[in-house]
Amino acid sequence: MKRVLVFLLLGAICLGAGWAAYQAVAPEPPALSGYCPSGALLYLQTQDFSALLADWNASPQKQQWLQSGNYQVYSRSRLFLRLKDASDQFNAAAGLPPDMNLLTQVAGRQSALALYDIGKLQFLYITRLASASAMQSALWQTRATFETRNAGGVIFYLRRDPESEREVAFAVSGDYLLLATREDLMAGALQLLAGSKDRTVESEQWWTQAVAAAGPAGDLRMVLNLEKLVPSPYFRSYWVQQNITDMKQYSAAVSDLFRSGTEYREERVLLKKAATAGEATAGDGAAAVADLLRLVPAEAGLYEAKAAPSAEASFTLLETKLLAPHLGPAAAEQLAPQVQLTGGETGSSSDLETRIDQAPVQHAISADGAAPLKELLAKNPVRAVLQVQATERDKDGVFVRIHSAVALAGSAEWNEAAVHSALVDFVRPGLTAGPLGVAWQPKSGYQELDGLWTFAAAVHGKYLLLSDEPALLNGLLVNLSRVAGGQPAVFVAGFNHAREQKNFVRLTSLLDRQNAGAGTERVPQFFSGNIASLSSTLSGVATEKIVVREAGEKVLQTVTYEWAR
Repeated sequence: MKRVLVFLLLGAICLGAGWAAYQAVAPEPPALSGYCPSGALLYLQTQDFSALLADWNASPQKQQWLQSGNYQVYSRSRLFLRLKDASDQFNAAAGLPPDMNLLTQVAGRQSALALYDIGKLQFLYITRLASASAMQSALWQTRATFETRNAGGVIFYLRRDPESEREVAFAVSGDYLLLATREDLMAGALQLLAGSKDRTVESEQWWTQAVAAAGPAGDLRMVLNLEKLVPSPYFRSYWVQQNITDMKQYSAAVSDLFRSGTEYREERVLLKKAATAGEATAGDGAAAVADLLRLVPAEAGLYEAKAAPSAEASFTLLETKLLAPHLGPAAAEQLAPQVQLTGGETGSSSDLETRIDQAPVQHAISADGAAPLKELLAKNPVRAVLQVQATERDKDGVFVRIHSAVALAGSAEWNEAAVHSALVDFVRPGLTAGPLGVAWQPKSGYQELDGLWTFAAAVHGKYLLLSDEPALLNGLLVNLSRVAGGQPAVFVAGFNHAREQKNFVRLTSLLDRQNAGAGTERVPQFFSGNIASLSSTLSGVATEKIVVREAGEKVLQTVTYEWAR
């Protein structure tokens, strides 16, 4: 009897060890991209869609956003209306709305969405979902109203809306649930599931190059065929960043989102087209960016460092941020102005100071006054530039003041006398006709103009530091003794949302107050209503940082969001 028990125990141990070994080497389930027919413009995948969806539905951010002014404006936008039209057409074709209830029912674990036409929103959706769960969904329950088709030995269901010509097809194959808005996409996916050797999205060059350049997939991965997406008029119309010209240089991109604790990190890889892959990069400027980042003071609300800016770009930054932020014509706007319909009022009874019989006075910068500063920047090329901004309330807590500082890392040491002279020549026409207010006064570690307008400058070898707030300049000067610890990068920016949120809301409420006239209460003010409500919704995000590096034919971007809770 004892021998039997010993043999049983040894057998159990071996079986357990064998199962553990199998678990360790068991292959992961095949990627769903292998079942997506070729021709996709965008591919989105996640290892656990149901968990992501549950997190979103349970998050306070969702509830706050749905009640926010930002959502109110979005719900009136052209994009929202187009999406609603597509939703209505899907409803007409499928016989049930594509709402959150349906989405929850068809959300499995490993899931993928391939988008084939961004104008018509034609897509294929595949998810791993137990067949018993799939057959409990409202979609499956309505299958009797669908026509039946067969592909890859699997029956699928198809309906068409004759008015919109929209198609909806779905199928359950083993533990896969498939949903598509084109019959051929459904048939192609089922044939691939059955082992067909037809072309998939994985066989296309843009896909293979993009995925090979990226690292491991995150909790959420998006792969984009930019060569076909960017020329699309829909992309040009609805792409939020509106940087279409910049995007033209890339052929494909991969973005991976990793979630861990209080950090969300997005890793992006953008592949340059062959025509732009060999262009010169920022080179030595990338190391200068890492060097300048050590100067960022703790009280900074926003900072941005860029490698190898042109002399013209450096001059424009100094002009707009420090030397003449209120002078000169406004920057050319690429978008049509937004119109808010009111009751027809063209002015206010309290506005008695604005002259309507004379053209507004135009303050132009003297070309001769700007020439010395432009020449100075041209003679000493800037390797990297850092701009820092911070806000503070005044003593009464009423107004919010924005302070800025700029640090330039030159290729050679700056001539302090030439710097002071060029700066005075630039600002003198806008301040005074004589020497008053443009004489430099020595301070501890820097020089400051003696007038009512606060402006300070410090020259330390190759570093030129300028600011409209001595305290902010001192913050940069103190950090000159730090050791640079960052990695070379062509661009780095950071935003301290937790520090700046309240001041932003206060500032925007003052900016928008003059526009809060009759009839505008129906539309949230852009800054104090729309953007401020989005900031409030994301109040849990403490900081955001983006780092951009160049590596030959690809550009690497890392965006990190730190949550306060």
